[in-house]
Amino acid sequence: MINHHSVNQQQAFQFSHLDVVLASTSPRRKELLEQIGVQFTTTAIDIDESVITGETPSEYVVRLAREKALTAVSNFSEQTVIIAADTTVTIDGHILGKPVNREDAFAMWELLSGRTHQVMTGVAVAFLGQVQTAIVQTDVEFLSLTHEQMQNYWDSGEPIGKAGGYAIQGLGAVFVPRIQGSYSNVVGLPLVETVALITAVTGQK
Repeated sequence: MINHHSVNQQQAFQFSHLDVVLASTSPRRKELLEQIGVQFTTTAIDIDESVITGETPSEYVVRLAREKALTAVSNFSEQTVIIAADTTVTIDGHILGKPVNREDAFAMWELLSGRTHQVMTGVAVAFLGQVQTAIVQTDVEFLSLTHEQMQNYWDSGEPIGKAGGYAIQGLGAVFVPRIQGSYSNVVGLPLVETVALITAVTGQK
């Protein structure tokens, strides 16, 4: 794990000489990296995201992030910095993936309503044959949703493809009165920790 407290904001802009690849086609992760000025290309990664029996949410996201990074490594030079991540929503130890249909989404929202859940992201950065990982957790408070609110949100189309069935950077923001921790983590890529990992694996000062 990386101690990120010494990382300053300027470090995000010191990677222009590096060949950086984001092992994800997520628009949200792309926007976050662009936000801090990192120049990169993207590659699609397809792995089995099934949960292993007995696996905790934290173990799950770190494993998937690492597997995504290692899968991408084979397609690029060792000199390429590979960034991979996996984000999940968890409550009561349960992993909430992307809703497969309306009923699945409603079940998730009923579980989240009026409670605080956790969003966990595992981040992996590969470079020169090494892979370093970090895990970030944010506590997210969720309003108690009415059936009408759930139906309207489902009809918007936003919940599809979103872990936990909501997007804090979109319409789902109105359901989240407060968070404790990293906002970018909830969106899908904790920026402070990602920069710290890049800094660590590439030896940047």
